[in-house]
Amino acid sequence: MTFYDVVIGPFVEFDFMRRALIGSLALSLGAGPVGVFLMLRRMSLAGDAMAHAILPGAAAGFLVAGLSLPAMTLGGLVAGVSVALLAGLVTRMTVLKEDAALAAFYLLSLALGVTMVSLRGSNVDLLHVLFGSVLALDDDALLLLAGVATVTLVTLALVYRPLVLECVDPGFLASVSRAGGPAHLIFLGLVVLNLVAGFQALGTLLAVGVMMLPAATAPFWTQRLAPMFGVAVAAGALASVAGLLGSYHAGVPTGPAIILAAGVVYLLSMAFGPAGGLVWRLVPARRHRAA
Repeated sequence: MTFYDVVIGPFVEFDFMRRALIGSLALSLGAGPVGVFLMLRRMSLAGDAMAHAILPGAAAGFLVAGLSLPAMTLGGLVAGVSVALLAGLVTRMTVLKEDAALAAFYLLSLALGVTMVSLRGSNVDLLHVLFGSVLALDDDALLLLAGVATVTLVTLALVYRPLVLECVDPGFLASVSRAGGPAHLIFLGLVVLNLVAGFQALGTLLAVGVMMLPAATAPFWTQRLAPMFGVAVAAGALASVAGLLGSYHAGVPTGPAIILAAGVVYLLSMAFGPAGGLVWRLVPARRHRAA
């Protein structure tokens, strides 16, 4: 087989592969920078919890209108925002920390959402909700993914300074500005928005993967914040292409293939990345011992 047959041909010959590629790239463009901020704010597990928190809302939309994109998107958005607000309220009014509150709501949301889908849908419907259907993206889904990516990038540009300051020195930000609280809420809204968009392609169980794995890859290539965004987006795009091609040629599920490809990119970066990869950390140590 030629390079064209392996890499280019599937996207040229099949419309569903082109749609999947466009949707995955749009998702990577918006979710990558959000994932970097989640990582810097030490909220990586919170992203996972929020990904599962949208499930009851999406399930409610499914019960009302079936596999309807607007209904499931609206339901997931409402559920995600509600869980974020409830977790914040519990944190402020009780002794429970935010991560513990999110974990509790995450478990309840996952169980409730699976139960709701099972009441009416088949096993196929449940798999669609949990793992998505990236090869079945229609025009509405692509417009949603592109719109979310655009809104995310524009909003991050507007609240970039307070978000960065909150990551580096939240005490200083609180002393000079009141923008920290609103910026935090806006950021949580972007997290939910991107997870809802990712749900359309990868399902609730895998949506957080395309957000966090590329973000975790970026620090192995650069320690500067702005380039981290570019590395995260590039890693997500590379994983999307590799996952789609792997799924096409090997006949494996596409969503898990994309996340596995992102995992491979992360592991290779952890081993060989120039900004803290294991190989580069071991080489100076060996030279020192030899001397």
